[in-house]
Amino acid sequence: MSVRGLIILPVTLLFLLFSAVFSMGASQQEILENWKPKFDPSGAKYVYVLSNVDHPAIEGIAVGYHIRDSLWERSGGQIYVDFRPFAQLGGEKDVISKLKMGAVQGMLCSSVAAVNVAGKLGIVNLPFVIDSFEKLETFRNTPELFREFSESADAQGIKVVDFTGYGTYGWATTIPVRTLADAKNINFRVAQAPVNADSYKAWDLKFTVMPWPDVPQALQTGVITGLDHTPIVCSITHKFDVAKYFTRLDYAQGLYIHLMNKKWFEKLPADLQKTMLDVIAEESAKARSLTKEQQATEIAKASANGVEFISLSNEDRNKLIELSEPVYKKWADKIGPEYLQKVRTTLGN
Repeated sequence: MSVRGLIILPVTLLFLLFSAVFSMGASQQEILENWKPKFDPSGAKYVYVLSNVDHPAIEGIAVGYHIRDSLWERSGGQIYVDFRPFAQLGGEKDVISKLKMGAVQGMLCSSVAAVNVAGKLGIVNLPFVIDSFEKLETFRNTPELFREFSESADAQGIKVVDFTGYGTYGWATTIPVRTLADAKNINFRVAQAPVNADSYKAWDLKFTVMPWPDVPQALQTGVITGLDHTPIVCSITHKFDVAKYFTRLDYAQGLYIHLMNKKWFEKLPADLQKTMLDVIAEESAKARSLTKEQQATEIAKASANGVEFISLSNEDRNKLIELSEPVYKKWADKIGPEYLQKVRTTLGN
């Protein structure tokens, strides 16, 4: 696909079939067996089916199992979180529909797909807005910022409860990108989402929108020479076997946003509502901390295997921020101009 005039494909394909690339030497069934609960959930009064399309090797996904175990204990065995990773319940677009209907009660939704639920959720994908682990924590723990974000899908019958992540975005490339001028020589694979395409258009960089399962062969054959993603994903999925350079652009955080069916939640007794929200908040915070550690671990592992990590100069980074202004203006209408400005100002952008 060329970079101009392309049709953005359904965003759910971005993460669908991640299990194929996260094999980690074990079958999906073996992994699910290893994560089976150490308790009998058959006596639960309430069952919370929680979906995700990815692999629990990512700390931001393993949180589903940690929420399950902690909530079972804290609720006295009243709530069982039936966590279903590996797209067991379908792709993200299908699961979002099921979530609205109540057929699924919860979902760890990629930030790429979440914009289909509410435009305001797209703020986390904008370049250089929530671009570090520290800013992400400030955003989450500042009530006036997170409250508006968390209430953005109310009209859809969905609660935005919390989020975890999979690291900070940069450029994995087959040739080194040390400057913005170097980036002009790269054909980047980007996610199948409008915000990403808008960013690369604004930066005037060549890009290709491509389903994730096609990436390995495209990298090996030179169809693409760069990959817009995070060190965690590039390391775990062996993209660093081909792309031996990573430019730490750190322009956005990859997130899994915890969405919940409001009607199901509101039928819970008040004490269990509080317990559930407390557990999700606690485990999500732990997962975000572990994600920061996992990123450092995967970077160290990749560096030891010959991958070079590069940082752009402050001048080039500031140039990209300047070039991103049209993206902010375009998405301000969907996010809310006042809210976007409040977030940018509070986070020091």
